[in-house]
Amino acid sequence: MANTTVAGSLGLIAAELQDVVAALRSADQAPFERALTLLGDAERVFVHGAGRSGLALRMTAMRLMHLGFDVHVVGEVTTPAIRRGDVLLVASGSGTTGGIVQAARTADEAGARVLAVSTTADSPLAAVADTTLVVPAATKTDRSGTASAQYAGGLFEQAVMLLGDALFHALWQRSGHSADDLWPRHANLE
Repeated sequence: MANTTVAGSLGLIAAELQDVVAALRSADQAPFERALTLLGDAERVFVHGAGRSGLALRMTAMRLMHLGFDVHVVGEVTTPAIRRGDVLLVASGSGTTGGIVQAARTADEAGARVLAVSTTADSPLAAVADTTLVVPAATKTDRSGTASAQYAGGLFEQAVMLLGDALFHALWQRSGHSADDLWPRHANLE
């Protein structure tokens, strides 16, 4: 029966997320370690994604800023040019989103490193990325219901947010900084 209640829908979403998290935890951890190294060694981090994937990466950018990283969101008017020593963190479920792939190519040509989050390791985005974190979820165009019962890549976008938080948390724990150390970087203009 369809999940026509909020409680039923929450159960479905939670179950799908648990499956994705379990798959990511049991996957080869080498790409995740490379991702942590790329981010930790970056002079500056740039994030870029379209739609909800981009919104999820903006949350990651905020957390990295709390950790003291110099972070920029591609497309904002104050975003500087990317250069050697920087990392571009991008997300595209299909790995074929034109603007995301082009941004990755531009970053690569500038000498920056590219960290991609996608559902596939075989795509134009993965081909240019230094490291690709593969999330076992449906892309937004997969309406079969096989990889996810959620609409239009919802599971992938949720996984991007969780993966961003996991990368932040691992970097934070490795940094030795306390929550009190990070707190002064929160916005105080409210």
